[in-house]
Amino acid sequence: MDKIWNLKKQGDTNEVKHLSAALNVNMIIARLLVQRGIRTFNEAKAFFRPRLSDLLDPFLMKDMDLAVTRVEQAIARQEKVIVYGDYDVDGTTSVAMMYSFLKPRIEQIEYYIPDRYSEGYGISPQSINYAIDNGFTLVIALDCGIKAVEKIEDAKNRGLDFIICDHHNPGDRIPPAVAVLDPKRPDCSYPNKELSGCGVGFKLLQAFCLKNNLEQDEIFELLDLLAVSIASDIVPIEGENRVLAYYGLKKLNSSPSIGLQTIINLAGLTDTEITISDIVFKIGPRLNASGRIEHGKKSVQILVSDDESQSDLIGEEINSFNEIRKTLDRDITLEAIEMIESNEELKSTNSTVLYNRDWHKGVVGIVASRVTEQYYRPTVILTESNGLAKGSARSVRDFDLYEAIGKCSDLLESYGGHMYAAGLTLKIENIQLFRQRFEEIVTKQITDLQQTQTIEIDAKITLSEITPRFYRILKQFAPFGPHNMAPVFVTEDVYDAGTSRLVGKNQEHLKLDLVEPDVNSGIFTGIAFNQSHAFDLITSGSPFDICFTIAENEFRGKTNLQLYIKDIKQRDFLGA
Repeated sequence: MDKIWNLKKQGDTNEVKHLSAALNVNMIIARLLVQRGIRTFNEAKAFFRPRLSDLLDPFLMKDMDLAVTRVEQAIARQEKVIVYGDYDVDGTTSVAMMYSFLKPRIEQIEYYIPDRYSEGYGISPQSINYAIDNGFTLVIALDCGIKAVEKIEDAKNRGLDFIICDHHNPGDRIPPAVAVLDPKRPDCSYPNKELSGCGVGFKLLQAFCLKNNLEQDEIFELLDLLAVSIASDIVPIEGENRVLAYYGLKKLNSSPSIGLQTIINLAGLTDTEITISDIVFKIGPRLNASGRIEHGKKSVQILVSDDESQSDLIGEEINSFNEIRKTLDRDITLEAIEMIESNEELKSTNSTVLYNRDWHKGVVGIVASRVTEQYYRPTVILTESNGLAKGSARSVRDFDLYEAIGKCSDLLESYGGHMYAAGLTLKIENIQLFRQRFEEIVTKQITDLQQTQTIEIDAKITLSEITPRFYRILKQFAPFGPHNMAPVFVTEDVYDAGTSRLVGKNQEHLKLDLVEPDVNSGIFTGIAFNQSHAFDLITSGSPFDICFTIAENEFRGKTNLQLYIKDIKQRDFLGA
């Protein structure tokens, strides 16, 4: 599938020149900074040297004073407390962080993760009954609860208090909890609206420490958990989130908790510098696998473990869940693609809606993402659960999936989500009607541009400009993530050095050796995953354009710069 290369606005030339001179960096680096809203020396200093002292005042968050007071009361009275959270990575890291901090202060404290299959997402009636039946008086709910109005009302009427720490959009009513911490509340003036659920929980702990004159070093020791949450929940890594991610990664790389060290070892990341990408693709999926395959409680168990041998035992179990998850993910994705490829009608639609009663509910969201990547159109993957069709949906760039599904609400039992991802439940007999309606809505609204993958390009450079100093500065742009992605570059008019080749088990990847004409900058190596289709173009002897990111590659004890090729085009894509 052809991709569109979109060269970003290059910034005001005078601003770029001024910043280049102020920082003594080249124009490319200065341009990358300006693109990120950094225009002065001091702004650049804050960007390159994040400080924990730059964290925002937690008491700017609505209800924070009420939340801290209620936690203080629970400690003073030695109440029975439950720390409650969702079964995904954000939820389990949130629970592990809050539980680890409160456990030395509250004797009768437990954590509770709802079962994905019998309880579902959010505050469950079963959990409220459990708390009341066992004499608990306070629940601290993390990464969920903002829409649980009726359930919180029921709990309140039965004598059970809630503190909610959430980061999702609220509904029309705010739950009647003792305190509702959510920067997305319309009446909350907290400047950072994009905290993860774990981030909101961290701000509560920070506020507690400030009010009680406690050293914040204790909560900074928990930042490795918060970094895992920030990366896995794909929140913007800018401002306060960037400070938290920066120091969380430092902790993760220097002295992670026992449980995270176990996961790091199992993920093959020992003795490597762990990045946000490593969390997203290697650490997060393992922690998620427990909730998908068995129960999310396992993830909390390992994250709060203080015994290495116990942690290793739980880790092996979690790793086995991840292997099962990978097998299910691969097999179901292949089945879904085969369903499309064997049906001319499904191949020609503008949307994808697939149902198989035997598909595993725990991986339909992953499968929806993979099918969306393959065909690049709004996709819904459904399976059977408790006599109903339940599933996940994923969207493409700039297409409002949540709105489209909402126009089918009369055919649904329930749905929720946002622009790019949603969950839905419907009667099995309504699947065909939903498929037809959803296709009609998508066809009317989606544009050709939305159905074409776009690669955002930060800047044009020549290969000769990729020097060790250039890369050393580039590395300091990390941690990379939403709103601060690893810079993507374009180099035009490059040639194969004559040694590029196909690699991989099925010769599906390209190992590139590249040169520039009339430039004595040597050979640059690159890897282009799953782009074997470009081999004939590469070896034709004609020039071509590449877009790529830059990273270090270590092989046999030697480290060198390598281009990670995102796409290859014939000359020339920008009309240069």
